[in-house]
Amino acid sequence: MKKNLLIGIGLSVLIAISVLFSCTKENKPQTSTASKTEVSDDVKKNIASLGFSTDDVHRQGDNYLVEGDILLTPANLAEASTSPTLRIADVEQYRTTNLVKNLPRTITVSVSNLPTVYLNAATAAVARYNALNLTLKFQMVSSGGAIQIIGFNQGPSGGFITLGSSGFPTSSGNPYSQIQMNTNPQAYGSNPNLGYVTSVIQHEMGHCIGFRHTDYMNRAFSCGGARDNEGSAGIGAINIPGTPTKADAGSWMLACSNGGDRTFNANDQIALNYLY
Repeated sequence: MKKNLLIGIGLSVLIAISVLFSCTKENKPQTSTASKTEVSDDVKKNIASLGFSTDDVHRQGDNYLVEGDILLTPANLAEASTSPTLRIADVEQYRTTNLVKNLPRTITVSVSNLPTVYLNAATAAVARYNALNLTLKFQMVSSGGAIQIIGFNQGPSGGFITLGSSGFPTSSGNPYSQIQMNTNPQAYGSNPNLGYVTSVIQHEMGHCIGFRHTDYMNRAFSCGGARDNEGSAGIGAINIPGTPTKADAGSWMLACSNGGDRTFNANDQIALNYLY
């Protein structure tokens, strides 16, 4: 999840700075450590075979950041994608191969070493999920949650700044275990808006339980610019009965935010109830 600083400057008088869930560009000089951060062609081929975009892939330790806010682990790359897709209207709800299993189930969430607004936002995001009365519920705990929200501080690069990132469920049916939130002042400002931070955590929690971006087939739907398909290799599609046939601009899993407090719309709730 990222903020486009260039777009944000032009809109700041009317709304909060626009947010893009897209990949930060790394404009670092070549050094002798390049081999530690570069992504090999074999890894990119593996990423593509799982149905993810290989544009602007970045290595983070042993993991790979794709599509702006999604971390793929070595275990993810070792799995074969056989998942169908959830399709809603002209924009689609997509899930990954793995989902959270052993339902009904309660997933604990904790926040570590972050300002109070992040704790309050996580609590609010948990309440939004629980209000849907799904078989998958969430519970805030003081530490050691199954999903742990931690901070990092990273400034802008190439006109973008990363707001947060997360990953997808494990093959054993557990949620992704970590959400990283950016504490750099240029991410949320010196006085972060509670609703804004809540919507980002809510979005990243969606990835943790298996949702991909709603406008997966065309990120330009929410991000603007040229058509950009995140990739769908090896992934089928399942239409959810009862959903409308017109474009749906308000999903909590759209690739790019409008800079405000975006929560579940009616189609999001259908998709969540379908899975959980």
